[in-house]
Amino acid sequence: MKTKVVLITGISSGFGLESARMLAETGYTVYGTVRREVEHIPGVHYLNADVRDAESVKRAVDTVIAEQGHIDMLVNNAGMGIGGPIEFTPDEDIELQMNTNFMGMVRFSKAVLPHMRERKCGKIVFLSSIGGLMGLPFQGFYSASKFAIEGYAEALRMEVHNFRISVSLINPGDFSTGFTGKRRKTAPEVAEAYPAYALSMSKIENDEGHGLKPVKVAETVARIAKARRPRNRYVVATLEQSLSVLLKAILPSSLFSSILRGYYKM
Repeated sequence: MKTKVVLITGISSGFGLESARMLAETGYTVYGTVRREVEHIPGVHYLNADVRDAESVKRAVDTVIAEQGHIDMLVNNAGMGIGGPIEFTPDEDIELQMNTNFMGMVRFSKAVLPHMRERKCGKIVFLSSIGGLMGLPFQGFYSASKFAIEGYAEALRMEVHNFRISVSLINPGDFSTGFTGKRRKTAPEVAEAYPAYALSMSKIENDEGHGLKPVKVAETVARIAKARRPRNRYVVATLEQSLSVLLKAILPSSLFSSILRGYYKM
């Protein structure tokens, strides 16, 4: 029996790295995209690709199809984050955020869809965030990029249902990965207009530093790969953060916003 072929974007670190490692170790044929040279995981096929470049995306997908004949699962993982007051976030940072986190996932999904639709099977996974279910202060454009993916995934799920293509969202909470150190932040002198900014970002980064290990998300990706009928959504977070998702659904929005402001020391 042929092994299942999985394509994961952004496997140089964090969720992508652990997912690629876990799936390769359990017998999947794994391809992963990177933008720079990294230490290779045994059994993983590396592709140089940038999610912001449509031609680069097409070459990556075409390579997998040429070598394997099909793609069983796409894991849209590649992403980045910016932080700072919405008012002072430069346009170029906003464009980078949306081009990477939203359009990057759109490009890869569009590239694999014709192949999955023709075979009438496949799985598409989107790494969203708790921040895609609720707007987070001083991460407004990160949340916006994830809200965009939420809407895109929900619409896509309905459109491809009759082709037996599943669409799943993973919503991680705070995790201890390299994401925190790579976050692009508004210059401190500009952010002085918002006194709560420094305290809020300190709280956010402390939570991330003491967050869950990325292998938890990798385990969820492996569950989706194995599942006959994957769920639409997987929230992977601490009990407190999982509860916040429930509270947003049942509490008046003004009360929930007040709770979040208190949590983030605003």
